[in-house]
This record gives sequence, structure tokens and C-alpha cells, in this order.
Amino acid sequence: MSPNTWNVITDSLDLLRDAASLVTDANRQAPTPCTEWTVTQVLQHAAGDQLAWAAAVGAGTGPSENPFAPSGRLPGSVDDLIEPALAAARTAWAGVPAGDSVPTPLPQGAFPAPTAAAACALDAAVHAWDIAVAVGRPGALSDSLAAELLPAARAIVEPLRQYGAYAPALPPRAADGSSAELLRYLGRDPEWLP
Repeated sequence: MSPNTWNVITDSLDLLRDAASLVTDANRQAPTPCTEWTVTQVLQHAAGDQLAWAAAVGAGTGPSENPFAPSGRLPGSVDDLIEPALAAARTAWAGVPAGDSVPTPLPQGAFPAPTAAAACALDAAVHAWDIAVAVGRPGALSDSLAAELLPAARAIVEPLRQYGAYAPALPPRAADGSSAELLRYLGRDPEWLP
């Protein structure tokens, strides 16, 4: 296994766990950079996506609700939602050899394992950023992690924009680091404030 491929998963899932820990009863309904969704809905979507990725890779059965139509209601705690998704993702990726072609939940189908892992990680890391900034905290998406995610973003995002999964890209700026470049490419303003 290539350590970077799986570090990208671990680092991104850690960001998502850290962001989830910021969600409280007081901020669950806060608006997010995902203009149609609240903090709770982004969290539900992120957890559902990780379950969908894990099922595609071969661990678990997938999400119980459509990640693209999150209800905004949590029947249990934030941990009850996020921890099983993170555990399923870690289990799934632990068994994927770096040289394999990996099935994905994306309409494009299978990708080489490093691209698939980075695409899965992209989802977790960017939604972690969404949640953190929505609750008034700095997004912890580092330039080094964003640089690892950018090639996967460029490989998967364009066909998904037509489905509304990503907003139109924002124009890059000369002073952008990798994090700002990635966020703008995904249709997010790196300076977004609640």
C-alpha cells in the first residue's frame, strides 16, 4: 500500500470527526457554504457519502437515507451518526491494495485505487471544512492535504456538476494556496463567513 494514498483517507476522516465534534444543539441549523443545507444536513450527507463509499469498496451496506436528500433531523447524537460512517470507511480502505481498480459510488464507475481514495477523502475533507466554517471556526483543510486532493477533484468533479453535486467553479486568484484553489474549484469561497 502507498502510505500517502491511505494517509489521505485517514487525514480527511480525522478532519470530518473534528468538524463533527463542533456540532451542538445551538448550531445544528446554521447555514453552510452548501447553500441549500444546514450544518446537520451537511453532516448527514458527509456520513452517508462515507457509508456509500465503504459499501462500494466492499464494507457495509451503504447509507439508510439518500445522502443527497438529508432530512436535517438527527434521531440520536452526532456521534451516533458519524462514528459508524468513519469506522466503515476505515475498514473498507484498509483492505484495498494500492494497485487495484476500485469500484466507486460515482457515476463514472471504477477508478485506480489512489484516485478513488483521494475522491473519497475529498468528500470528507471538504464537508469538514463546510461544517467548521459554518459554526464560525477556521476550516482546517491544509494546503498539503488539498494538494493531494486536487488531482482527484479534477478527475471526478466536472461530470458531477451537471447533477448539482458541485456548484460552478469560482475563478482562481493568484495568491491562492492549494486549499483556496481546491475550494474555489469546488464552487466554494475560501473566505465564506456565516
